[in-house]
Amino acid sequence: MENPFKFGTIVEEEFFTDRVYEVAYIEQFVKSANHLILISPRRFGKSSVVAKAMKQSSRKHITINLQQVTSVSDLSAKLLKEFFKLHPMERVRHLITHFRVIPTISTNPLTGSMDVSFQPGVDGTMLIEDVLTLIENAHSEQDRIIVVLDEFQEIIDLAPKFDKQLRSIMQNQKHINYILLGSQESMMTDIFENKKSPFYHFGEMMRLGKLPRDDFHQYLSQRLAGCYPESHAEISDIILNYTDCHPYYSQQLAANVWQIGILQPGTTDPVQKAIDHIVTTHSLDYERLWMNIKRTNKWILQRLASNKPLQTGEHRTSTIYSALKRLQKDGYVIYSDRYELEDPFFKEWIIATNN
Repeated sequence: MENPFKFGTIVEEEFFTDRVYEVAYIEQFVKSANHLILISPRRFGKSSVVAKAMKQSSRKHITINLQQVTSVSDLSAKLLKEFFKLHPMERVRHLITHFRVIPTISTNPLTGSMDVSFQPGVDGTMLIEDVLTLIENAHSEQDRIIVVLDEFQEIIDLAPKFDKQLRSIMQNQKHINYILLGSQESMMTDIFENKKSPFYHFGEMMRLGKLPRDDFHQYLSQRLAGCYPESHAEISDIILNYTDCHPYYSQQLAANVWQIGILQPGTTDPVQKAIDHIVTTHSLDYERLWMNIKRTNKWILQRLASNKPLQTGEHRTSTIYSALKRLQKDGYVIYSDRYELEDPFFKEWIIATNN
């Protein structure tokens, strides 16, 4: 029997949880000529939400995760490779002749997969301008394409002044809808809300929060009923209380609880057993993380893990605020209505090892 819970990858079809309004909003929004900026902490499901909206819209789209990009030249090559998946090269060959630097295109004869690259040392700005111009010219007002750039805040570190160069290219395009996703809220806000930023008010801002508890509870309960016919509702409550409705960790914990229900049906407390298993499995990773965290940051993580106040007089307010921002940037801490640890299992490990 297949585990009905999925985490760690793009979630689709029967594994997708709720987000009905968000998917419908994005699907409707991209019918306009405007651009969308979607912000949420990591693992809240923004990539899955956009992927589902793109599928339902039936629009042509290209998706690139900027965390997997190493340079502007690499970004150009990845965009062009995805473009060729939508448009056979024979049909757009005449557009490539306008490139100032012709890319190297190779095909694997066994798999049929295509690879695209540019010679090293070429000006990345020139390459990205040629590629985005190609994508623009291959479409029309009636056939606009959607370009999704995930973890968009990474452009800041990709190359000096690349944000200004990219914005100057994008501002004159009429046949591309951009959806720009980001998990670093402070950086994304600075990119799109700071008047000095080239991307100031580039598009509509949308924030993705945690899943509504009632909808998420129903989703978990229906899928746990096969293993726990009498206690599925109660177990779903315990899971959501523990994860605070975090999409990724709720799915992860539910998947482990389901596995216990299948393999060890007589387990008295399957949720706690699942928590113990996850924490034990990742304990070495947590220890390595902990060893590289600065002393003040460790203190803050310990206080957050134990739900203790940060304003104790032990550290200045400015020090605490700066540390929280660093921890947020590094993905250890998220902020919804309060600062909290992103990973509830790391929180469990911190409590267990610091008592």
